[in-house]
Amino acid sequence: MSVVPAEVLPGGVLEADERAAGPAELGPRARLWPSLAAVYRAQLSRARVARIPLLFVATFQSVGILIMMRGVVDGGSQAEHVVAGAAVLVVAFVALNLLAQYFGQLRSSGGLDHYATLPVPPAAVVLGAAGAYASFTVPGTFVTAAFGCVLFGLPLTNLWILLAVVPLAGAALSGLGAALGLLAPRPELATVLGQLGMSAALLLGVLPPERMPQFVRLARDLLPSTYGVEAYARTFSADPDWALVAWDLAVCAGVGGISLAVATWAYRRAAVR
Repeated sequence: MSVVPAEVLPGGVLEADERAAGPAELGPRARLWPSLAAVYRAQLSRARVARIPLLFVATFQSVGILIMMRGVVDGGSQAEHVVAGAAVLVVAFVALNLLAQYFGQLRSSGGLDHYATLPVPPAAVVLGAAGAYASFTVPGTFVTAAFGCVLFGLPLTNLWILLAVVPLAGAALSGLGAALGLLAPRPELATVLGQLGMSAALLLGVLPPERMPQFVRLARDLLPSTYGVEAYARTFSADPDWALVAWDLAVCAGVGGISLAVATWAYRRAAVR
């Protein structure tokens, strides 16, 4: 007859020790920046397959709008807003439209469950996907801006400001696009909302504000990409007011932080359902 040690019996020493130790703890969650880099690389390699069509469609659309507006606008401040708006529209096409579709499909297909099982912060998932999609807009933005400057006879001197405009406007619009996709109850509705957001960026960003009624100008001030358009448009002046340019970029950065925070909240809300 075998003898069972007393410490393994109910109420024994081993059970008491296990109760004292509490439930087993999982490993620590990954830090934000390493997780962000990993998600960014994964999303970048996945989106690379559609890079050429993505660049072509976004750039061709904005270049076509520039050619169309050339028959309406001659030059001056109106041309400056048209060129700046068309350049930022490339960012809006990807950050608003495509990102809303991506997160809408990710939610409906159960793809969020995969990310929920990984020890990565929700902000890393949102920022990584947004950064990967926005990265493809940089060449198209510069091509559109350079074409518009040549078409309207504007200087090419300050194209470098787009290196600040693209990531800041992209962050603001990416957060908005991701939030639309995550909060939409169906992927079809996410697609519609993304299209409406891009249409708003087209109408309110490309059309000269001088020709808009007052209530439309107020709506224009609520659109995050407007401040990126204004920042770039101000640099066409012979003596740009760099303080105003910096202010527009700062507002764009602030709105971007808020929109990405909303997208992170929307991700958490969608992941637990």
